[in-house]
Amino acid sequence: MTNPAILRPTELPVNDRGNGARTIPLVTRSCGSTSLINGITAFEPGAKIGFHFHNCEESVMILEGVAVAEIGDQRHHLKTGDTTWIPANVPHRFLNESDALMRIFWTYATVDATRTMVETGVEQSIDDEHQKAKRA
Repeated sequence: MTNPAILRPTELPVNDRGNGARTIPLVTRSCGSTSLINGITAFEPGAKIGFHFHNCEESVMILEGVAVAEIGDQRHHLKTGDTTWIPANVPHRFLNESDALMRIFWTYATVDATRTMVETGVEQSIDDEHQKAKRA
């Protein structure tokens, strides 16, 4: 049996994603998860991540600030507490168009989650993405 884990974001490494986005992976394989992964990403004012899709379902909750979620060809304005559910293979991205910090809590429905960038078609596992990231 795998032991439960208590994860404290203030004590975990922060990955610099570039373009003003920083991620703290929380539940991952490293703590023993076999069925999901999650974490927190902070977006500085003006920060955005390119259009991408995943091989699994994703849910995102706005923890702080306001966000724009572009899902498919629709834009959604979100505030703290609003939560999305995005099916596998649906292109999307989150943007911070405000002048204050925005933070999201994300969950992928598998430890084998991947991200495919729409513009380039490059696919990478979320595990690899986190391992290759610069530490902030």
